[in-house]
Amino acid sequence: EVQLVESGGGLAQAGGSLTLSCAASGIRHDAYAIGWSRQAPGKERERVACVDSVSGRTHYLDSVKGRFTISLTSLQMNSLKPEDTGVYFCTYGGDCAYVDDYWGQGTQVTVSS
Repeated sequence: EVQLVESGGGLAQAGGSLTLSCAASGIRHDAYAIGWSRQAPGKERERVACVDSVSGRTHYLDSVKGRFTISLTSLQMNSLKPEDTGVYFCTYGGDCAYVDDYWGQGTQVTVSS
């Protein structure tokens, strides 16, 4: 079974940066995808980024394009905004169309204005 453990969340000021890490274990396939989703209070959960392990192709939520960079092990977040606040979850699946098979426990990101 795939297990995902996030780390690196915390408090940042608007305009600042944070790097989230995702430690994955139990992966038995060469082809897979890693995603990051977030849940803000009172809002629906949304996927912010995804990366395919074979092609390296990445996908981003429009509101984070140019600010966030995803890799198979991390999510680099620059130029943070208060609306980026939420619990961030690392996810795993077969590809970016189905990247929600497994979820980590989440890490809190808070951006102050």
